[in-house]
Amino acid sequence: MTDSLPLCPECSSEHAYEMGALLVCPMCGHEWAAAAADESDDAAAEPVIKDAVGNVLADGDTVTVIKDLKVKGSSTVIKVGTKVRGIRLLPGVGDHDIDCKVDGVGPTQLKSSVVKKV
Repeated sequence: MTDSLPLCPECSSEHAYEMGALLVCPMCGHEWAAAAADESDDAAAEPVIKDAVGNVLADGDTVTVIKDLKVKGSSTVIKVGTKVRGIRLLPGVGDHDIDCKVDGVGPTQLKSSVVKKV
């Protein structure tokens, strides 16, 4: 028996125990597979970031800007069609979830809703 079993997905009880390949909650009687609990924890730990048209983004992807973007604190503009190579995703840091380096502008953060995967 392991020391750190997951909480019951039905009633959030901490008294779950192992019975063979299943985990069982004595409070509500719910049974579930231990492997399914591990997969759901991994999915919850890393959210999926998608571009403006629904493609899943990953670190190192190349994206294209789909609308003109004003650069805060500067008079420069990132034009439509600008390619940004080697993006880095920042999940859970607010609206700006892409860290990148734009040619002519420098290091910046972009929203995934204003880019399209190439």
